[in-house]
Parts: sequence; structure tokens; C-alpha cells
Amino acid sequence: MTTSTTSTASTASTASTASTATTAETAKAQSDQTPPGKSPSGKSPSGAATPSGAAGTSVAVGAAAQVRRRRRLSPGRRLPASRLVGPLLFLALWAAASAAGQLDPAAVPAPWTVLETGVRLWTDGTLPTDILTSLRRAGAGFAIGLTAGIALALASGLSRTGEALIDGTVQLNRAIPTLGLIPLFILWLGIGETFKIAIIAIVVYIPIYLNTHAALAGIDTRFVELAEVQGLSRFRFIREIVIPGALPGFFVGLRLGVTGSWLGLVVLEQINATNGLGYLMFQAQNYGQSDVILVGLVVYGIFGLVSDSAVRLIERRVLSWRRTLSS
Repeated sequence: MTTSTTSTASTASTASTASTATTAETAKAQSDQTPPGKSPSGKSPSGAATPSGAAGTSVAVGAAAQVRRRRRLSPGRRLPASRLVGPLLFLALWAAASAAGQLDPAAVPAPWTVLETGVRLWTDGTLPTDILTSLRRAGAGFAIGLTAGIALALASGLSRTGEALIDGTVQLNRAIPTLGLIPLFILWLGIGETFKIAIIAIVVYIPIYLNTHAALAGIDTRFVELAEVQGLSRFRFIREIVIPGALPGFFVGLRLGVTGSWLGLVVLEQINATNGLGYLMFQAQNYGQSDVILVGLVVYGIFGLVSDSAVRLIERRVLSWRRTLSS
């Protein structure tokens, strides 16, 4: 019994000694394969991860850097009053050239001279009267042209019969220089105010018709099919499909029409007129008053810029659902 117990204890001691030796040899082999300063677990003595352990972190950092370096293609946020930068820069260059004596005062007066002339014309009542007369003419012609352009575009864009009757006639009218119709309209309507308003209306209705008709023609047919499936009435179809689809093109035509009304007015008011900005400029030409001519041009430019900005503002409000570069 004693001999058996002694043998078992000797065997266990021998096995423990062999296991300890094997573990020591394994640890030594691992330490021989581990780079200096690193532990076999892949960490440095300070606990930092080895290159193999930091691979995932490096990839994540690289991806984040690539996202940060992504090129921005959009124009960015709109600057406040950015449309005034160009005119103000032009005014500054004009003033600098006049102060340096690079411009002939008789041909191109200095900005302060033009301002003094404008104040004088406003004080004696000449400029307010001419401005009101020009606004009345431009407003009447614009209203008629706007109504005609919208009505013709709807009739032509929503009916094949209307398109056959209207579109070709409007395209023919567009090809004829509008100002070339002045002699004929004078014979038809007389030399008074009527022919001036009629010419302005023609100048206005053509761009409104063209852009609105193009927008109507560009409406996706799937929307039309959906309206037919839903059983929409003609009125609801126009209100819910046609008008939203045509508004972007309509506003483009509206901006062109507003500008066209001022361009036509400056020419028409020089034909048998007794008042208006165009008449004021024509009289100044006869007397060589370049400062008065520039006053008229500045007023026309201000009216054009203000009216275009007003249309843009209305467009952004009405089409606020669109996500575009301009918005």
C-alpha cells in the first residue's frame, strides 16, 4: 500500500515538472517571435495596440478624412444683397475714373453730377410726372400682355386644336421684330397712347406664352394618366397637375416679360410723346444734356432691377417646395 502511494506521488511530480518545462519553452518561443517592446498579446508594455490591432482604426480614420475632403459642388449659401455687388462695383469704377479725369464730363458726367441733376429734376416736378406716366403705360401694356400670354398658352398647351390654331401664329409673330410693327400700328391705332400700350403688350405676351407653353408640354404624361385613373375633373386637373407643372416656366417668362416692357417703353416714348422718361431722354438728346439722359437710364435700370427682384421673391415663395441651386 505504501509502495503504491509513493509511486503515484512520484508520477504526479514527474508530470507536473514536464508540464512546467513545456510551458516555459512555449513562452520562450513566443517571446523570441515577438518584436522588441511588444507583448505576445499584441500590446506594448504601456497597453497600446499593435499595428495589426490598429488596422481597423486606421481604415476608419482614413474613410473619415476622405469624407471631409469631399469636394463641394453646390454654389453655397446665398449672400445677402448679393445682386447689388455688381452695380455697386460698376458705380465705384465709374466714380474712380471720373475723379481721375479719365472720362470726358461732356460725354459721361460723373456720378455726383448725375445725382445733382436727378435731384433738380425731382425738385422741380419734372421727374415725378414722367415716372408716373411711364409706370402707367408699362403697367397697362404688361397687364394685357400677361393675360393674353397665359390664356393663349393654356389654350394651346391643353388642346391639340388650340395648338394648331395658336402656336404657329405666335411663332410667326415672334419672328417679326416687334418694333418693326410700330408704323403699321400707328396707321391702325393712331399716334396716341393706344399703339404704345399695344406694342408693350406684344413684347410682354410672347416670352410668357413661349415659356408657359414649353412648361405645359414638358409635364410628365404619367401625371396625366394618374389624374385620369383618379377620375379628376377638368378643373381639378388644371389646378392640381397643370398649374404646379407650368409655374417654373411661367415665372421665367414673367421675368422676361417684365424686362421687355421697360425695353419697349424707352423706344415708344420717343415717338410723338409729350411726357415720360423716354420723352425726357429724347429732349435731352436734342440739347446735348448727357446728364439728363443718364438720369433716365438710371431710373429705367432701377425699375428693371426692382421689378425682377420682386418676381424672384414671389417665385421663391410660390415654389418653396422645389429644392434647386437657386434656393
